[in-house]
Amino acid sequence: MNLDVPLTDPFFAHLSFPGFETELVNELQLSGVKVLEQKERLICSSPTSLQPLWSQCTWKNPQWIQIESIADAAQKLKKLSPLWMNYDFHLHRRSQLIQEKLLRLAPKPLTYLKPPPTKTFGGWTLWSESLILASAETSSVLPLGLAHFHEDKTLPSRAYLKLWELFTLHEPPPLAQQRVMDLGSAPGGWTWVLADLGCQVISVDKAELDERLLRRKNIECLKKDAFSLEPEAVGPVDVLFSDIICEPQRLYDLTQKWIRSGLCKKLVCTIKFKGATDFAMIQKFSQVPGSRLVHLCANKHEVTWICHVVPS
Repeated sequence: MNLDVPLTDPFFAHLSFPGFETELVNELQLSGVKVLEQKERLICSSPTSLQPLWSQCTWKNPQWIQIESIADAAQKLKKLSPLWMNYDFHLHRRSQLIQEKLLRLAPKPLTYLKPPPTKTFGGWTLWSESLILASAETSSVLPLGLAHFHEDKTLPSRAYLKLWELFTLHEPPPLAQQRVMDLGSAPGGWTWVLADLGCQVISVDKAELDERLLRRKNIECLKKDAFSLEPEAVGPVDVLFSDIICEPQRLYDLTQKWIRSGLCKKLVCTIKFKGATDFAMIQKFSQVPGSRLVHLCANKHEVTWICHVVPS
């Protein structure tokens, strides 16, 4: 059957993180990837080996499916793969009815530090009333790449979700008894997570921590400015953590000081942007030996930088 489709050559479809469509388009274009079509958060591009930071999930083998009805849509999708999750940018009710025939219950939330699901979901969208774009192959084991957890509302701030997501899906957590430092820690969401892992935590902030953390024996509180703190005054740390709100260049200078000191084996930092996204700074961090960057579902206008320090 010849389909009247908007794109005929091979392409990828990237689902941006909510509110970061512009970042995803700019990232693709700056990397030399041609943007072909956009439907709100869904951005189609020429195929690429790049896994874009600002893509929540990339559909790597999208295909067009002509449909005659809701039941026909569900039947044709099931022939391709048993599990599907929908992104709908319009025709919401029709999309919902098709999705209900594919999966009536929403996927279960993740459990912190438990392995993610092994059953992978394809992604699909209703391009028009009679045309579906679908891909059984995606870049994420999670439905549409969305990391959703059983939350713990007793913790001092929701920033803890960044570490939960990081340690569950992207990077092993530090080990019990390892010496770690949390810069700009107040009110203590990250310090809480690290202390619960059994780490010896140095919590650095001029502001006060949640009073419950002050009673923890494996937390040392330093009421100091993170930027004026000298590595030699602290001594060796296994991992330096930072969720400080500051300009990316200032964070870069701070982390370089620690790397040069030779007193830190690994860094996990949030690079935060105010106003336009600074792609030049993202590139600068990525070029530090041992680096990689991820955008977490718990991140806002920021990305997470992980650096395994390479000895000089």
